[in-house]
Amino acid sequence: MTATAEIRPTLAPFFPRGAERMICAICADTMVAAEASAFSDNVVSYLWTCDTCGHGFVTKHALKDCPDAPKHGDF
Repeated sequence: MTATAEIRPTLAPFFPRGAERMICAICADTMVAAEASAFSDNVVSYLWTCDTCGHGFVTKHALKDCPDAPKHGDF
């Protein structure tokens, strides 16, 4: 005797992203992750390069307070 089971698909819970994906200003392709990042003086910099057209740019995000952060020249 064989048994069968009904499996109903379920939706994964929705978790909104903190930010939308980066979009290339030249070709409008989306980028998933930065190529590199750097941290100095409570500022995080990200290097982005488009895989489609090669356009590159940097985004910077200032942190409000990070007392344990390394200062410029500490690393």
